[in-house]
Parts: sequence; structure tokens; C-alpha cells
Amino acid sequence: MIAPLFVGLLAAQASLPSTPDLGKAAARCRSPETGPSFLVTVTGLKDRRGVLKLEVYPDDDEDFLADDNKLIAAGKVFRRVEAPTPPSGAVQLCIRVPHAGRYAVSLLHDRDGNRKFGLSSDGIGFAGNPKLGWSKPTADKASANAGNGPTPIAIVMNYRHGLFSFSPLKGAR
Repeated sequence: MIAPLFVGLLAAQASLPSTPDLGKAAARCRSPETGPSFLVTVTGLKDRRGVLKLEVYPDDDEDFLADDNKLIAAGKVFRRVEAPTPPSGAVQLCIRVPHAGRYAVSLLHDRDGNRKFGLSSDGIGFAGNPKLGWSKPTADKASANAGNGPTPIAIVMNYRHGLFSFSPLKGAR
């Protein structure tokens, strides 16, 4: 039996063809970014392989982790930033949001870079750093408030331990 959190992630990826560029243009931060955005500090990486994929969703359970194609077609908020995992040093990602407000935020560590969530290998984290159980966290627990300028938040990565336990790693990078 696969935990519902990850069934949802796998189902969202299988429902429609992959559209990796959706939400990217509106998500790119400018240098220096002065508008509404999240400046995300990432901790607890298992290693420095692969790609980090940061996504912003509406702050409601129906749309949180929903298919990006469906969100954009419905005119709802969806933003995505992808970046190679840096080989060393602090890890920060910036993602723009349409306006100040509350948003659900997820971060995937796609360790093999295959653009799919690998239950046994990839890591996941959320704004608010909720404890992960047998189902996905509620949007409220995985959300943060963005201000009118860059808003710092921290996300701690979680990886699989045992059958379906996901938690931060001890001694992670």
C-alpha cells in the first residue's frame, strides 16, 4: 500500500502530459527581486545530486498539489522554479508570486533528475515544515504569507525511512 501523500503526487504526474515550462516565466525572480516573492532557504538535503523543483499553489486543499495544467487552465495561481542542486554551500531559491498573500509551497529534490517523484529516492519539503504522515499535509500547514517584497522562508527536506515514514535526515547537507 502506498501512502496517500505520495499517491497524490504520483497521480498528479500521470494525469496529463508533462508540461515542464508551465508557471516558469511568471516565477523567475529578477536580480535584485523587489516584488512579492519567497526567498527559500533549503536545509537537510540528502546529497547534492539532481534538481530542486520549487512550486507555489493556491492556499486551499482542493488546489494544493493539483495538476499544473488544470490550475493554469482555470486561471489559478501556479508557479515553478527549477534549478540544479548546487554542489556545495547554502541553498537558496527565489520564486515570484502574483501579489502579497498566502500560498502553499512545495519543494521536490528530484535526485535523479527524471522529472518524476521517486518514492524511494526523492525528497520533499513544504513551507511551514509540517510533520509528514500517511497523507499529504493540508494546504494551511504547507503555506506561508508572502509580503510585498522578498519574504524569507526555510524548508527542511524529508526523505523516506522504512516503508512509508518520511522525515528529515540526521546529518544531512
